[in-house]
Amino acid sequence: MLSLHQLRCFLATYEHGSLTAAADELGYAQPSVSEQVRALEKSLGVQLFRRVGRGVVPTTVADTLRPHAEKVLASVAEAQDAVRSVRSFETGTIRFGMFGVARLYASAGLIADVLARYPGVRVELVGQNSTAVAEDLRRGRLEAAMLAVAGVRSEGITITPVAREELVYISADPARLATPVTAHRLALATLVMPETTWRAEDSTRILLRQLLHETGRNPQTRIEVEDVETAVEIVGLGLADSVIPRGAAEQLLPRLAPNAGWVALRPRVWDTFAVVHRAGAVLSPAAQLMIELATARIREIAEPLGR
Repeated sequence: MLSLHQLRCFLATYEHGSLTAAADELGYAQPSVSEQVRALEKSLGVQLFRRVGRGVVPTTVADTLRPHAEKVLASVAEAQDAVRSVRSFETGTIRFGMFGVARLYASAGLIADVLARYPGVRVELVGQNSTAVAEDLRRGRLEAAMLAVAGVRSEGITITPVAREELVYISADPARLATPVTAHRLALATLVMPETTWRAEDSTRILLRQLLHETGRNPQTRIEVEDVETAVEIVGLGLADSVIPRGAAEQLLPRLAPNAGWVALRPRVWDTFAVVHRAGAVLSPAAQLMIELATARIREIAEPLGR
């Protein structure tokens, strides 16, 4: 019966034109290689080599067999690599980029989803702001990420929108929530805004600046903080109002500012969440898994795009 061992001995002999040289390459005794080649010839019912001096010359049948033998052994090697990749995947580390507010939508549930499938992996969710995560992608520190893309430059990366989320105005003053907040009202509001380190590139602030462009003003912040939770708490204390994604408002207001509420902007403003990776990259199974699971989690809260 034809075996992989026979094919390896055949190809080594074919390449070197010598049973002895083939044995040296494979690390076998020369009689063992000779025996494997004879067994292959017997199995196929053909002569593969003719002896010439101290070497051998392949027959026409051997010429025909060679590419097929190479394909078989290459397929076996690919299968072994695939199994090793999965085994390494199941016990290795998965890193995925995630912008700050997205952790409210997906982080804990996403980690639970991953560990439910691969209990042996180590998970790293990396990032605070979309701009910083995108830079990590460009530098090769991350393979893929989920970002809010309003402030992200597209050079060198592929952006695939998966969902959109409405930005809403939050306040502890019911009178300010009676009607949608216009650009004029927003320009006059006293605001607390998160993401102060990335205020120039933050997607929410970029969208608000675009909204206020016709008024000739920028959003006026009285208070600057880093995280959205602190901003929501300050709103709950009545010290300022804010604009945050609706999903974040729905999750945080009941817990951190139960006396506050939210209302839409006029016109309505949407931020886009997207899967991002380096342009032309062949994504690993780990990255593909994280993209699949993160997309599903984001779409449970935000409005799906591109289905």
